[in-house]
Amino acid sequence: MEAPASFWGFFFASLTLTLVQLARANSEGDALYTLRRSLSDPDNVLQSWDPTLVNPCTWFHVTCNQDNRGLLVSSYFDCSKMEMISDLGNSNLSGHLVPELGKLKHLQYLELYKNNIQGTIPRELGNLKNLVSLDLYNNSISGTIPRSLGKLKNLVFLRLNDNQLTGPIPRELAKIMTLKVLDVSNNDLCGTIPTAGPFEHFPLNK
Repeated sequence: MEAPASFWGFFFASLTLTLVQLARANSEGDALYTLRRSLSDPDNVLQSWDPTLVNPCTWFHVTCNQDNRGLLVSSYFDCSKMEMISDLGNSNLSGHLVPELGKLKHLQYLELYKNNIQGTIPRELGNLKNLVSLDLYNNSISGTIPRSLGKLKNLVFLRLNDNQLTGPIPRELAKIMTLKVLDVSNNDLCGTIPTAGPFEHFPLNK
C-alpha cells in the first residue's frame, strides 16, 4: 500500500530538519575542535573532544540544552543550543584562543580561567550575543580588550584580571547594561576609566 503524499511530505521535512541540526552540530564541533588543536593539554581534559563524533554535546566540559522534539526517530541534543564550555579552569591548558569561538552563537558561559593561555582575545567573541559570563582571568593573555565585547548585551560577568592586557578599557563596555561584575585588575591597562552605565556602580579600589 502506497504511503499518502502527506506522509512523505512530513518525512522529508523531518529529514531536512534533522540534517540541518546535524550540520549545525558539525559547525559547532568544528569550532570547538579548532580550539582544542590550538591548546596544549598535557592532562588530557579535552580527550573526549573527538571530531569523529557527530554531536559535540556528548563531549566533556560542553553543556547543551536538551531539546526533545518529535522527529521520526528519538529526541536529540540541538547543538545550536550549546550553553557552556565549563570546568576548564585550572586545567593546565596552554596555547591561544581562536576566532572560531565566535561561531558558538548560543554559548552562555566561557570558562577558561587559571590556565596558561597566551595570545590575544579574539574580537570574534563579540559575536557571542547570548554570552552571560566570560572568565579568562589568571592566564597570560596579552594585547588589548576588544571593543567588540561591547556588543555582548547579555553579559553579566567579565573577568579578565591577572593577565598581560594593555591599552584602555573600551568605552563600548559601558553600553552593557546587564554587566554586574567587571574585574580587569592586575594588567597593564592605561587611560581613563569609563563612568557611564554599569561603571557607575563598580568599585575602583583596584
